[in-house]
Amino acid sequence: MNPAMASGPLLEVDDLNVRFHLRTGTVHAVRGLSFKLGRERLGIVGESGSGKSQTGRAILGLTPPPGEVTATTLRFDGVNLLTAPRKTLRSLRGGRMTMVMQDPKFSLNPVMTVGDQIVEAYQAHRKAGHAEAKDRALAMLEAVKIRDPGRVFSLFPHEVSGGMGQRAMIAMMLVTEPDLLIADEPTSALDVTVQLEVLRILDELVSERGMGLILISHDLKLVSSFCDRVLVMYGGKVMEELPARELQKARHPYTLGLLSCLPKLHSGTRPLPVLTRDPAWLR
Repeated sequence: MNPAMASGPLLEVDDLNVRFHLRTGTVHAVRGLSFKLGRERLGIVGESGSGKSQTGRAILGLTPPPGEVTATTLRFDGVNLLTAPRKTLRSLRGGRMTMVMQDPKFSLNPVMTVGDQIVEAYQAHRKAGHAEAKDRALAMLEAVKIRDPGRVFSLFPHEVSGGMGQRAMIAMMLVTEPDLLIADEPTSALDVTVQLEVLRILDELVSERGMGLILISHDLKLVSSFCDRVLVMYGGKVMEELPARELQKARHPYTLGLLSCLPKLHSGTRPLPVLTRDPAWLR
């Protein structure tokens, strides 16, 4: 048994489907996705449009209209996310379940300072005064390696760089010490040194606090070195699931195609590899 599942899974997903009913037809964004998550690091990889982000949004109940989410099971720590009252979902979302979105430009409130947004997130889920919430926010900004947290605390989102905005988003999602974090390309706008520090913070939360982490990424090397397991998605469907350390032993043609597209400094392969796709994979 996976040690992370020893006390029961934190998240159970069985036959998850996400559909968008449009005037031009129905888009099936996620197709019959099933997995269980313990206190571990699960990577989800695939091309843009493969359903990775829509999976994360569906788990948190953030699928926008005209989207439709169905599942046989969608349960977080014993709570049925499909039938739970709105009040229960609101208390879980942002508190015990959080998601770092891919682009801070579209996630941060442009008319509130960075610090006020982190304070608001903390106070929404913790009984704390403003002074305590501010101290907690400053500590989290420092934890994600922002050099002058006091200055950044008072800045508006348009006054910070993309990388700093991404770190502020990560701080906001971690400030409540969640049990489940869904991280959608959380380090894409960060330089390598800051990326390693952020990953170290996430690793500590998983190992020390027993948090469950879903890391959505295009970076196969990052996922193989950081995660415990990997789901490979194509067209909204899981093509292959395997231990992250065994990613190089993948057998599915799609996974092998993704791996072959990774640049190799000492290889002069010509022509460059092209990723092939088979419609039969989605049947």
